[in-house]
Amino acid sequence: MNPAVKDIVALALREDVGPGDLTTSSIIPEGLEGRARLRAREALVLSGLAAAAETARQVDRRLVFTPLAADGDRLGPGAEIARLDGPAACILTAERVCLNFLMRLSGVATLTARYVQAVGRAPAAVVDTRKTTPGLRFLEKAAVRHGGGRNHRFALYDGLLIKDNHIAAAGSIALAVARARAAAPHTLKIEVEADTLEQLKEALAAGADLVLLDNMGPDLLRRAVALTEAFHAPGPRRTGLEASGGITLETIGEVAQTGVDLISVGALTHSAPAVDLGLDWD
Repeated sequence: MNPAVKDIVALALREDVGPGDLTTSSIIPEGLEGRARLRAREALVLSGLAAAAETARQVDRRLVFTPLAADGDRLGPGAEIARLDGPAACILTAERVCLNFLMRLSGVATLTARYVQAVGRAPAAVVDTRKTTPGLRFLEKAAVRHGGGRNHRFALYDGLLIKDNHIAAAGSIALAVARARAAAPHTLKIEVEADTLEQLKEALAAGADLVLLDNMGPDLLRRAVALTEAFHAPGPRRTGLEASGGITLETIGEVAQTGVDLISVGALTHSAPAVDLGLDWD
């Protein structure tokens, strides 16, 4: 079990259970055993099993969490996700936190799958951003992968992305890239944000490995792709291009057809609606 999941679950249980479950402890007799099943109540892509299983373990080690599906599975209404066996009181105490993790993370995976499907046969990959729920990034980025998307950098410490404010503070794209190149390990790629075609030209001249094309419409994206290919001619295009900013399910298909390599979508994590799940007693 990843330590991050253990910490996230422990925080969730401190928030929801605290010193004890008053309702359950006053109603359910000690020694009563139970069995319950987690079920989908709508079509979804599943994510969050690790967090749900860890919730059961932390509530009481006598609880047995048995997955009946796998993360990344596409499930229909009524599909069984997992079974909980053990003390009835513990099942009731764990119920809400288990469901919260599965509903939230399956929501991210389900929305991601819709974006990936909307891309169609274009080779562009759908990637996430750092616009995640504080504390849940590890789980939400895993949910993006379960939905068929890919992860951008995890945090500030594992990727170089020179954005507009970095450029303004450094003085120019060329200076920012040069300083990043001198300080960064050779294994890290350097990505530069460009709002205009002029900035794209500067980033290419500075030797950026990737360029994030921010808030460009499809026509401008096509021009950016053509400009980048011309810069590297007669050889293949070596600089990767990422489209970002305001991309929706309705527009991502056209964006994918422009020839960009990556399409980053903050909505995958900051706007994914929770799916509907339930826990039913056998």
